[in-house]
Amino acid sequence: MTNNKGKLVVISAPSGCGKGTILKRLFEIDKENNNEFVLSISMTTREPRGVEQNGVEYFFASREEFEDMIAQDKFVEYAQFNGNYYGTPKPFVEKCTDEGKTVFLEIEVQGAAKVREKVPDCISIFILPPSLEELERRLRGRKTESEEAIARRLAVAPVEIARQDEFDYRVINDEVDRAAYEIYNIIKNL
Repeated sequence: MTNNKGKLVVISAPSGCGKGTILKRLFEIDKENNNEFVLSISMTTREPRGVEQNGVEYFFASREEFEDMIAQDKFVEYAQFNGNYYGTPKPFVEKCTDEGKTVFLEIEVQGAAKVREKVPDCISIFILPPSLEELERRLRGRKTESEEAIARRLAVAPVEIARQDEFDYRVINDEVDRAAYEIYNIIKNL
């Protein structure tokens, strides 16, 4: 008898390495095949913005509801940022994996460490830039951040990259399609 339980996959990388772009392509590849991938939906105490919908972009909760869930150990991980809580609800992840889905969690390096601690059988993948020079080129090319913000991200990147050995797999994002297929093959061969 085979185990049809799904997997939790943690994707982490320094800002500008293309996590979101790779995940988008990865989900396209999965849709062409068996459509079993799910992107984890975070819970937050912040107010919805614009047309954000509960259960789509985020699960929205009151501070009291969130803190009750913390007390009941109902998060894979959580953190506070700008006065609001953000976290990965354990019931959502468990429901999806019980259905045989592979749940992807796109998260920063410190959050990934918390997830690996709480869910030791998760699959952790660290995405690397081809070089720090290429990372800088990508960050500047987005034209979405101030020079100070870019400098902060570039200062943090080597510290995050130094933690790559904490992850099960490392994938270089030198070309999106190649990197997405590499991750797809990692997941499918487990």
